[in-house]
Amino acid sequence: MLKAIFRTTQVSSRTAIDRLIHIVQTCPSIAPEAFQLAVQHIHQSRNPSLYQNLLSAYDNASSCSDLPAELPNPVELAPLNVEWTDEIAEKNITEKTKLEVELKTYSNNMIKESIRMAHRDLGLFYRSIGEYSTALKHLAKIREYCTTSQHVLDMCLSVLELLLEQRHYSHIPTYIFKAEAALDATQNSANASNGGNGGNGGVHTPSVTTGKKKSSLERQQVQSKLELATAISHLGQANYEKAAQSFLRIGPTKELGDWIGTVVSPGDIAIYGTLCALSSLPRSALRSQLLGNAVFSVYIEQEPYIRELIEAYMGSNFKTVLELLNRYSTRHLVDIHLAPHIIEIIDQIRNWAVVLYFQPFSTIKLDRMSKAFGWSLEEVEKNVVQLIQNGSIQGRVDSQNKILYAKKTDYRADLFARTIKAAADTQATNKKLLLRMKLYLSIFYHF
Repeated sequence: MLKAIFRTTQVSSRTAIDRLIHIVQTCPSIAPEAFQLAVQHIHQSRNPSLYQNLLSAYDNASSCSDLPAELPNPVELAPLNVEWTDEIAEKNITEKTKLEVELKTYSNNMIKESIRMAHRDLGLFYRSIGEYSTALKHLAKIREYCTTSQHVLDMCLSVLELLLEQRHYSHIPTYIFKAEAALDATQNSANASNGGNGGNGGVHTPSVTTGKKKSSLERQQVQSKLELATAISHLGQANYEKAAQSFLRIGPTKELGDWIGTVVSPGDIAIYGTLCALSSLPRSALRSQLLGNAVFSVYIEQEPYIRELIEAYMGSNFKTVLELLNRYSTRHLVDIHLAPHIIEIIDQIRNWAVVLYFQPFSTIKLDRMSKAFGWSLEEVEKNVVQLIQNGSIQGRVDSQNKILYAKKTDYRADLFARTIKAAADTQATNKKLLLRMKLYLSIFYHF
C-alpha cells in the first residue's frame, strides 16, 4: 500500500523524507514500512539528524490506541548506519570550514561576485544539512551583492524553493513579488540588448531572433515556477479560489524544471488544482478554465481518478464524486500540503454539490436527494439545514413531510425595491452636488 501511495508522489530528496515522516504520523498501520523507506532516503542525504525526527514520529505512531498489534522496535527495524553518520558528520564539518574560509577571504578582498557565490554555496550547504534558518540567512544575504537583475531572480527562486520545502506559506508572497520585479527588469534588459544589436534598418538577424526566443522561454519557465509557488502559498493559507486560479495557470512540466521531483510531482499539481477548483469555482469557470485547459489536462492524466472525479462532478453524478473522494482519502491525508485542508475542501465540494443539485427544483423530497448522494435522510436534512442557515440555499425544510421548498421570489416587489433604492441613491447624490455648488458660490461671493 505504501509503495502505491508513495509512487504517486514521485518526489525525491528531503521532500521524500518529510512525506514519509508525515505518513508515519498519520498512518500507524503502515508506519514500519514507511520507517524503513525513510531510513533508506536518510542514508542518501547529508543530514543524519533526520533520523531523530523519524524516531519521534514513529514513537507517536506506536502510542496510537487503535493499532491491532504493537509496532516493532524501530532500532531493530531499520537502524542508522553509525559509520555513515560519523563519515557524513566529518565531511560536513570539513566542507563548512572550507566554505566559511572562502567567504571570509572574499569579504576581505571585497569581490562582490565572489562574495555572492560564497553566500549561495553556504546557503545550499546549510540547506542540505537541515539548518534552514542559517541557510535562509545566507541566501537572503546574496541580495546585497547582486550586480544584475538575473542574480536577484536566482536568489529569489532559491529562497522560494527553501520556503516551499519548509512550508512557510506566509513568507512566500514577499519573494514572489521580488522575483516578478527582477523578472521584468531582466526581460527589459534583454529586450534593450537585442534591440541595440538588431537595429539594422528594422531587419532582425537570426542571432537576435534566437536570443528573443531564448529570453521568452526562460521567462515562461520562471513564471511557471512563480505560479506554482503562489498556488501552494494560497493553498497553505486556505485561500482555495486563488490557489485554483494559480494552479490552472501553471505551464507544462518542462517549464518547472528541477522543481518537478523536488518540490512537487505532476500528480500533486493535478490533485491540488482540481480539488481547489471544485471547492471554490462555479461550473462555468470549471468548464472554461479546467476542462478547456489543454496544459492542465496533461497533469490530470497523471492521476486517472481525477479525470473520473471531474467528469462525475460536471455530469451531476454527485454520489460518484463523494465515493471517489472517500476512496482516495488516504492519498489526500498523507500529502503534507493537502492534509491540513482536505476536510474543509471536501466539505466545500459537498456543499457545492448539494446547491447545484437543488438549483433546478422548486420543491424536492429529501429521500430523492438521499438516493442521489448516498446519504441517510438525517444526513441530508442536516446538510440542507446548514446550507439554508448560511445562505447557500434559499429555501425551507418541511421536517414533517421531509420536503425541501425553494424560497419563492416576488420579482415585482423586488423590481420596485430596486427602483426605490436607485431613486434614493440618485436623490442623495444630487443633494451632495447641490451642497457643493452652494459652498463654491459662497466662497466666490465672499471674495
